[in-house]
Amino acid sequence: MTNPDFTRARDLMVDGQLRPTNVNDQRVLDAMRTLPREKFVPPRLATIAYIDDCLELAPGRFMLKPMVLARLIQLAAPVAGETALVVGAGSGYGAAVLAACGAQVIALEEDAALVALGRAALAEHAAGVTFEVGGLAEGWAARAPYDLVVIEGAVRAIPERLARQVAATGRLVTVIAPAAGGSYAAIAEPSAGGLAVRPAFDATAPLLPALRPAPAFAF
Repeated sequence: MTNPDFTRARDLMVDGQLRPTNVNDQRVLDAMRTLPREKFVPPRLATIAYIDDCLELAPGRFMLKPMVLARLIQLAAPVAGETALVVGAGSGYGAAVLAACGAQVIALEEDAALVALGRAALAEHAAGVTFEVGGLAEGWAARAPYDLVVIEGAVRAIPERLARQVAATGRLVTVIAPAAGGSYAAIAEPSAGGLAVRPAFDATAPLLPALRPAPAFAF
């Protein structure tokens, strides 16, 4: 494709992928209609940045398909001024959408190439996002607790260290993909017994390799 019309591509994404799938938070729609998703992917993927699918940014690491990302952020219901942690932020696109909804965002990533791509894109399009480098399973304790944690990818189960970084009145959203199948988006909120997980809608997303449970030792 030569001279792609990215403005039209954004409009088609919002009107063809998001609105028909119950994305109705105007902040999310406006952010995704405005932010240049093509700037958050490697140049080789720019012309397909708006397809209705995940994009592999690096080996084993994916940008979520637009509908799943939009519905996760809508499920999170960010409130202006809340502090949010995005785990597995990749190139920072999801963090930028969340920041456009009014949250104070810390983006956490461990892949050096994605960090470089994300910092460049965020500097131009969401300068208020703080990009931190560290292990995803550790979270970012320096700014905890968070009003909102978004795990940008699927997990078998929510890692305990991330669960402990959710504020008492906060919430965590992600896609949970049990080994037995049947993945779904979920919202988890602190309760007396830890995080109470509530399924929200069917969703699929690639697993985040860094958050896979360690293999159980068998005798």
